[in-house]
Amino acid sequence: MTRVLVTGGSGFIGQYLVPALAARGREVRVLDLRAPARAKPEVTYVQGSVLDRELVDDALRGVEEVYHLAGLPGMWMPQKSDFHAVNCRGTEVVIAAARKRGITRFLHCSTESILFRPPPSEDAVGDDATLSADDMPGPYTRSKLLAEQLAAQAAAAGFPLVIACPTMPIGPHDHYLTPPAAMLRHFLGRRFQFYLDFVVNLVDVRDVAAGLVLAMERGQVGHRYILGGESIPLKTILRLMAEASGHRGVLLPVPRRLAQLAATILEFTADHVTHRPPSATIEGVRIALRATALSIKKAQSELGYTPQTVEPALRETISDLLGAGASGVNRRYSTRNDAFET
Repeated sequence: MTRVLVTGGSGFIGQYLVPALAARGREVRVLDLRAPARAKPEVTYVQGSVLDRELVDDALRGVEEVYHLAGLPGMWMPQKSDFHAVNCRGTEVVIAAARKRGITRFLHCSTESILFRPPPSEDAVGDDATLSADDMPGPYTRSKLLAEQLAAQAAAAGFPLVIACPTMPIGPHDHYLTPPAAMLRHFLGRRFQFYLDFVVNLVDVRDVAAGLVLAMERGQVGHRYILGGESIPLKTILRLMAEASGHRGVLLPVPRRLAQLAATILEFTADHVTHRPPSATIEGVRIALRATALSIKKAQSELGYTPQTVEPALRETISDLLGAGASGVNRRYSTRNDAFET
C-alpha cells in the first residue's frame, strides 16, 4: 500500500483529495495546522505547520508520495511577510525534507493567479507561461511564483516533481470560505452589485481533486498542468447566481481606475485602522485587470483530465452559502504563520 502525505489536507481541496486517495487504496497522512471539518477514520492527521522542519521530516517517515497543498491563500494579511514565510519558505522546507527522504513522487500545488500575459496579448494562457517575480501584482502572487520556481528547480535537478495549477475551485462544504467562495458570498443578496468585470475560471473542486491525482500518476516531471474549468466573465457569473439564488440585484460595472482607487482606500483602512480583511485589495484588482482565458488542453491531452460543466457546482455553492455554511467563521486571515490550503 502506497503511503501518501498531503500537506494542507484539511482545506477545501484537501477534503475532496484525501478521500479520493483513500478510495484508491492509498494510506493517507495529512499535515495541517487545523483538524479537518470531517475527519476520516482511515486517515492519519498530524497537526502542525510546514515551517516546522522537524515535524515535516517526521511526517514524511515511510511516505512515498507527497501532495503539497499547504499555503496562505487570499490577498491580504496583517503581516505581508507571512505570505513569503508560508508559501515560499514552507515549500522550501517540504521539498528539502522530501528530497532527503527519497520521496518517489511529489506534486506541488501552485495557483492560476500567477498565470497571465502582459498586454497587448489576448491569447489564452497555457501551461508554458513564464513570468518573473517582478511581474507579479503583489506579495501573495510573488510568494506563490517563487514557490513554484523552487519546485521547478528541484525538478530540473532530478527530483520527481510535477506542478499543478488549479484555477478557482468551487463546490459545497467550503467551511473556511476560500477566495472564490468569499467572492460569491460578497455578492449574494446585495441589492446593488458593484463589480469589476473580468474573466474568471471556475472549476468544480471535485474535478480539481481528480486532476491532482492524474497529475501525480501521469504528469511529466518538471511540467505544469492547469486544472481549470470554464473561463466566464464575472457579469455572466452574477447572472447565474441570481437565477440560482432567486436574489436579483442591480448590476453596476465599476471603471478600472475607480476599482483601483477603492481597493487602495479599503486596503489602507484594513492595514492601519480595522486590521480586518478588506472587501477588495490592490493585488486582487491588479490580478482581475490582467486576467484572461486559461487553456487546459495540456492537462486534457496528457493526463486525461475531463472537467464537468461548472454550472451545477456553482448552484451547489450558492445553495451552501445560503444555508448553514454561510455562517461559518472565515479563518483565511489568521495572523499566525498558518499553513492553510491554497
